[in-house]
Amino acid sequence: MELMTDQRFRKTIKYLRALIFFGLAGLALATVLYFSLIGYAKLQGPPPLAVPQSTLFFSDDGTVIGESHSGQKRYWVALKDISPHLINATISIEDKTFFTHNGFDYKRIAGAALADLKAMAKVQGASTITQQYARNLYLEHDKTWKRKATEALYTLRLEMNYSKDEILEGYLNTIYYGNGAYGVQAASRYYFGKDANNLSLAEASMLAGIPKGPSIYSPFASMEKAKQRQRTILNTMKTNGYITELAAQKANIEKLKLVGEHQHSRIGEAPYFQDAVQNALRNSLNFDDRTISLGGLRVYTTLDLNQQEVAEKSINKMIASDSEIQAGFVAMNPKNGHVVALVGGRNYEESPFNRAVQAVRQPGSTMKPILYYAALENGFTPSSTMKSQLTTFMFDDGRSEYTPHNFNNKYAEDDITMAQALALSDNVYAVKTHLFLGEETLVETAKRFGIKSDMDKVPSLALGTSGVRVIDMANAYSILANGGKKVDPVLIKRVENHKGELIYEYKAENAEVLKPELASVMTHMLTGIFDKKLNGYSSVTGSTLIKKMTRPYAAKSGTTETDSWMIGYTPQLVSAVWTGYDKGKPIELTVEKSYAKNIWLDFMEKALDNEPAKKFKAAKGTVAVYVDPASGKLASDGCPVKRLTLFASGTEPTEYCTDHLDHQEHKEEKPKKEKEKKPWYKRIFGL
Repeated sequence: MELMTDQRFRKTIKYLRALIFFGLAGLALATVLYFSLIGYAKLQGPPPLAVPQSTLFFSDDGTVIGESHSGQKRYWVALKDISPHLINATISIEDKTFFTHNGFDYKRIAGAALADLKAMAKVQGASTITQQYARNLYLEHDKTWKRKATEALYTLRLEMNYSKDEILEGYLNTIYYGNGAYGVQAASRYYFGKDANNLSLAEASMLAGIPKGPSIYSPFASMEKAKQRQRTILNTMKTNGYITELAAQKANIEKLKLVGEHQHSRIGEAPYFQDAVQNALRNSLNFDDRTISLGGLRVYTTLDLNQQEVAEKSINKMIASDSEIQAGFVAMNPKNGHVVALVGGRNYEESPFNRAVQAVRQPGSTMKPILYYAALENGFTPSSTMKSQLTTFMFDDGRSEYTPHNFNNKYAEDDITMAQALALSDNVYAVKTHLFLGEETLVETAKRFGIKSDMDKVPSLALGTSGVRVIDMANAYSILANGGKKVDPVLIKRVENHKGELIYEYKAENAEVLKPELASVMTHMLTGIFDKKLNGYSSVTGSTLIKKMTRPYAAKSGTTETDSWMIGYTPQLVSAVWTGYDKGKPIELTVEKSYAKNIWLDFMEKALDNEPAKKFKAAKGTVAVYVDPASGKLASDGCPVKRLTLFASGTEPTEYCTDHLDHQEHKEEKPKKEKEKKPWYKRIFGL
């Protein structure tokens, strides 16, 4: 009996020794694994915290006009901009020891492990806020041991490299609150129509309960279950010392006003403009597509919502609803190049092709101001004369010929001035000027005006036969409008990242690309298309608009068989309009040929309705004299028409017009008949 007891004792000792050995070995192995994991996590360094966030596009007044996302509406906000009630509610219900643990709550893990062992499956969670954040950032939400192990690694890396506030901020900006709202800001706006920093205790406690099961605890899914969850959270907040019993009771009975709409009601404004902005981000600022779509950028644009609305309404009003004519429109501030309105077509949903920035169309006579500016630099003046008559030009060493035609084949059959040629849009004068300067001159001058498309060095280039883009032509006229300073079309003023840090800001150049005095002369000549003094009311190309104008404008129209243009400006605003068929079908109806002009004037008048009617100031180095429009010479007393014309100092005419001397009558004046002197009594009595 004693022998049996002794043997059992020895076996027990042996078993205990083995148990201790394997226990110590297991503990040692666990310790090695733990520190190995710590070491590996340290070597891996901080994991990136980038998450998909909505990129927002703002107009010039700060209104959100667009949003780029992939179904996840998320707007990052700093921890300081989140209601303390929501922070406390989240910590209280999700992870009350968040600020004291190292990423894991071991008591909760042990409890969950026992529950899982009993069920022989993963049935209970014990995730801390850090673990949930790791899962939201890097992992799927499947309940597997492999995912939990990977989650543990990321949790360590987060805790080792980021502060608790950074982790909490990230968590609150990434968790899903249902209805497409990711993060507290999107959720606050959706459920309560307010920013996350303005949430009350009642609102915060209800919102904090939704992530456990958005399809169950959302007040829009079940108000009853949402309220039950809210009460649970209020009780935990009270237990954990965040609120008093009285505060919990008040929050519980508070009636909540639910909204159920995502913010930014003006999403979708100016779709063609927004497309152009995204192309600028991609092609000019070198942002990749993922960053643009999901990088949480804040893109501040130049769009003026009021002027954009005016532009869209003008196009819709002026073009018949059943017409297939399309339109491209750009309006710019000539001082800084800011694009304040842009329309790329009549219906974005039917055709997103952007005719304002993508289409390359023949500009017609709107190219002439660039040609005539080059002529001014090469000795021409507004009074320079050439004969307007049907002319055939030989070029290419005599192997080719070109015969330009005026509208309706009307020619002056006499000398006309440059000012007249521009106002009447005489094509013969333009081609003669172009060939006199040399075809290379216009090509090079167009580049200085910001025209980026290729141009053919041919005689017809003077009449705008090489294609251009609407936005480039608006920019070219802006350089004239601002007196010769370089500007580029600006769509984006600045870009911030999701943290509000500035990563791009536009800085304008102030380079002088044109001579200010010649730009001023050119602008003054462009007012001539609205001046009946140049050659009769019905002859100038802006005659149909004169009666509707309320302020001075400088402008030029352009017409080809398939394209109709109008581009013009005041000192404050430039706008360019193109109308035509996409497939280059000829514009045959008279009413369709007038669309561009009518859209342009309607826009300019309404866009500037509350602005002062500013006159164009003559630049330093210019002189204004009265000339006879027909001859270009100084107007004499006998000239029936006199027009004040601007010249670069030293180029003004010195010879007086003598063409009208024959029409003056130099007859002796008849002596005036003296009034019969009335007698004094008649003067007194008025007889």
